[in-house]
Amino acid sequence: MNTIKAAVVRNPGQDFAIEQLTIDDPKADEVLVKIVGVGVCHSDIAARDQDLPVALPVVLGHEGSGIVEKVGSNVTGLQPGDHVVLSFHACGTCHTCEEHHPSYCNNFMPLNFLCGRLDGTKALHKDGEDIGSHFFGQSSFGTYAIANKANTIKVRNDAPLELLGPLGCGIQTGAGSIIKAFAAKKGSTLLVAGGGTVGLAAVMGGAVQGCSKIIVVEPHASRRELALSLGATHAIDPMATEDLTAAILAIAPEGLNYAFDTTALQVVIDGIVPAMAQLGTLGLVGIPKADKPSLSFNVIAMLSKGIKVMGITEGDADPAQFIPEMVDLYMDGRFPFDKLCKTFAFDDINTAVTEQLKGGCIKPVLLP
Repeated sequence: MNTIKAAVVRNPGQDFAIEQLTIDDPKADEVLVKIVGVGVCHSDIAARDQDLPVALPVVLGHEGSGIVEKVGSNVTGLQPGDHVVLSFHACGTCHTCEEHHPSYCNNFMPLNFLCGRLDGTKALHKDGEDIGSHFFGQSSFGTYAIANKANTIKVRNDAPLELLGPLGCGIQTGAGSIIKAFAAKKGSTLLVAGGGTVGLAAVMGGAVQGCSKIIVVEPHASRRELALSLGATHAIDPMATEDLTAAILAIAPEGLNYAFDTTALQVVIDGIVPAMAQLGTLGLVGIPKADKPSLSFNVIAMLSKGIKVMGITEGDADPAQFIPEMVDLYMDGRFPFDKLCKTFAFDDINTAVTEQLKGGCIKPVLLP
C-alpha cells in the first residue's frame, strides 16, 4: 500500500476534507495512476450532497488524468509512464458494450456508483477504516487513483495532460452528443440550451461537424460571449425575450435540425419543440430537479413533424476511441476546450467548488 492525499466526503453537504489515506496496489485488471489533474463535475457535487446517493465516507472525482504508475498482471496495452485519461467504467462484454455503446452498459450502475469493487472491497483505507473508492471507476480526487484497464485511456504525450481529465466526462458528454449520438450533418442547424461545460462542449462539437448555424440559449452574458468565441453563430438571452420560439425562428426560419438541452427546464423545452424542423432530433442530457423529475412534450408537434427525442449518456461515445480523437482535435486547433478550464491547487477544492457554483468559472481543474 502507498500513502496518498485525497478529498474525502464523510457527511452529506459538508466541505471536502483533505486526508492522508492508503491506497491498494492494483489488482489483476487494475491500474494505479498518479493524478496530474482532475476536473470538478456537477455529479461530484450531487454525490457529495447525496442528491446522487452513494455510500459514505467516499472519495469522489471522475475526470482524472495522469501517469500510469503500476499495472496489474492482466493489463495489456498500458505500462508505467503512459499518459492517460480516466473515464467511466463499463464491463466490455454485454451487448451494448460489444456494439460500442458502453455508456449504456448493463452493469453501468454498480461499476460506477457502488464505490468499491464488485466483490465489495475498497481500494482506499484510513487507520483500518475502508473509504469508498472506484467512483465512476476511479475516485480521482486524490494524488493517486485506482482505475480499471477498461476505463484507462492512453493519450499522446505532447498534449497538456493536466487539462485532459474533463474529456473523460463533461466535455465528452457535450461534444460526443453532437459528433457521435447526433452525428450532426454538415450545414445543419443546431441549438444548444445551456452554456455550462456540457453545452459549450456541444458548441465545439457543432463547429467540428460543420453546422451552419449554432444557436446558444444562455442567460449569462459572459457565457454567451464565450460560446460565440467557440463556434456559436448566434446567442439568445432567454431572460430578454418573451417568446423563445419566435427568437429561434427569427434566426433559423427553416427550423432546428438538432436541439440539445442541458437544462431540463420545462419552459425551455416548450420554447424549443415548436421551433424544430421536420424530422428534427431533440437530445436530452439535463438532470431534472428531484421535485420535478419529468418533462412533457407537445405530442401533436412531435407527431406532425416526426421529431425524435433522444436521451443521451456520456455523449453515447466510446471513450477508448473518442478521447484520443478529442485530444487530436485540440492539438489541431479545432477543439479549444482549454478555454473552459480554470486551474486550482488540489487543497483548494472547496474554493473551486464554490467558484463553480457561483458561476465564477465553468470547469475547475484541480492540480494535485
